[in-house]
Amino acid sequence: MDHLSEAARLRRAVVLLNRRLRQERGDGSLSPNQLAVLGYLHRHGPSTPGDIAAEERQRPQSLTRVYADLEAEGLIVRERGTDDRRQSVLSLTGSGRQALGRDMAERDAWLAVALGSLGETERGVLALAAGLMERLGSLETGEEGERR
Repeated sequence: MDHLSEAARLRRAVVLLNRRLRQERGDGSLSPNQLAVLGYLHRHGPSTPGDIAAEERQRPQSLTRVYADLEAEGLIVRERGTDDRRQSVLSLTGSGRQALGRDMAERDAWLAVALGSLGETERGVLALAAGLMERLGSLETGEEGERR
């Protein structure tokens, strides 16, 4: 069965919602790359710059400035690796956790108000959709075509 039209509609909806959520961020908010790095460290704990870049599907050199800015702002710390002293390990600081929390709270507040404009059934459908979207987002490369 061809799911191309369903995929296109879902992609458009996700892009539209993502755009709106970005608009709800306050002035002076973190950049998308800064959020990605802080979010990764929040979810996975201390990590190498290479691990973070691989997860974000970027070259490590592309995030060098992001790491430096976050470190200069006191949102992450860089330490020498314990296994390989040549490698650095990045960790989230308390300030980094707070900055990430503030950014998420701004967007969550807007979304909570928007959800209030929907009916109970619609919110239930979105709750189910959120779980399915998380599952889709967690698929490993090559896993997509396994089930039909």
